[in-house]
Amino acid sequence: MASSRKSSFDLTGHVGDVLSPLLPADSSILLGLSGGVDSIVLLHLLQHLSLRCSWRLSALHVHHGISPQADVWAVFCADLCALYGISLQVEHVDIAPLRSLGLEAAARKLRHAALAQQRVDFIALAHHLDDQAETLLLQLLRGAGVRGASAMPTIKHRANAPTLVRPLLNVPRSILLEYAQQHSLQWVEDESNADDIYPRNFLRHRILPLLEHRFPAYRKTLLRSAQHFAEATELLDELAQQDADGAISDNHLDIKQLRMLGIVRGKNLLRYFLAVQGAAIPDSTRLQEILRQLCNARQDAQVCINWQGWQMRRYRNHAYTMPTLLPPVDFTVMWNGEEEMLLPPPHGMLYLRNTIGQGISVAKLQLGIAKVRSRRGGETIRVDAARPQRDLRNLLQEHEILPWQRDLLPLLFCDTDLVCIPGIGIANAYRAQPNEVGVIVIWRADLNTGQIQF
Repeated sequence: MASSRKSSFDLTGHVGDVLSPLLPADSSILLGLSGGVDSIVLLHLLQHLSLRCSWRLSALHVHHGISPQADVWAVFCADLCALYGISLQVEHVDIAPLRSLGLEAAARKLRHAALAQQRVDFIALAHHLDDQAETLLLQLLRGAGVRGASAMPTIKHRANAPTLVRPLLNVPRSILLEYAQQHSLQWVEDESNADDIYPRNFLRHRILPLLEHRFPAYRKTLLRSAQHFAEATELLDELAQQDADGAISDNHLDIKQLRMLGIVRGKNLLRYFLAVQGAAIPDSTRLQEILRQLCNARQDAQVCINWQGWQMRRYRNHAYTMPTLLPPVDFTVMWNGEEEMLLPPPHGMLYLRNTIGQGISVAKLQLGIAKVRSRRGGETIRVDAARPQRDLRNLLQEHEILPWQRDLLPLLFCDTDLVCIPGIGIANAYRAQPNEVGVIVIWRADLNTGQIQF
């Protein structure tokens, strides 16, 4: 039922003032639409502002399938967007594989993944001032550091993903409810929001009402604290960038440089290194253990630390991080002239590019059965006519191929002859001669190795 009292707060003007300097005319903006009051209000606001500012507005509803009402919510969002003349995409996700994270965390992870895949300029989210306060308190109760306790930013630029905008961050939820009532908006209620078994709901229903009674301005004061944490995080990042000079190169971290920094700056550099690589940031206990093993392990130790689907590995005096590797498999795949060969995971992909006078002689490959297979041990190759056969194991060590990559390398054979080791060399007897049709082999592994070609 609409309220007869009109708010003195101009919510439309506020959102317009926030977004107009950030979103150029003709920008494509997609709203994360749950169907709850927050996103319904932002949809209503953006629908009006997009006409005035020449923005191309669309919406995405992520269907988690957790609630018995999930289908009803999707239909509600579709009907409302149709009424507004706004395109809606409904993304169905399967939460089952991530249930170990907890329902809230799993749902959030899947939402973020779905939003990150959208081909738009900006993604609008309806987080508000109460969300900021709840998030800060939850992070502090979990023992988060300054980065975890930082405020959600109004705008967040991301590599290879749409920019996030949160135009309601300084607006309390009460203003949004008042706006919804004044404009007779309808929304859906997630029944799980009333269940205080979830930490956020426990804070919202049990703790924050008491806090507001004693400290009415707690939302704004907590926001200031979060902003202080954000400023401290920025300073720590600047320090890490200075420490990274000479310590981080491409995809690895120099352990000698890391060891010289001491524990506190060393952990700060590790967090920065992981963030640059796109890895999950481990908790403080696991981060301390990673630092200890990297700095104190023997030179020849096979260091491998796992967390949240990621690994940290050490080889000689460098540390590497990557998604958790699948174990290598034994395989053989025939080559019949294809330009691309998808190999069994985690052995990646082979690209074979025709050329003239370079690479492997196609004519010689056609004299036998060409095949790509996994490493099995005992392989030898003669890459130099003036030198004897070389053991593959020694060649891999000589070329400093990382130990965890060695068993992933696909090997090209002709009958029983080892013809090519991507990144190492080609058997001398199979080299293409000048003006002869040849093939260049390019390997892209499932991990961050880039392209290796010969």
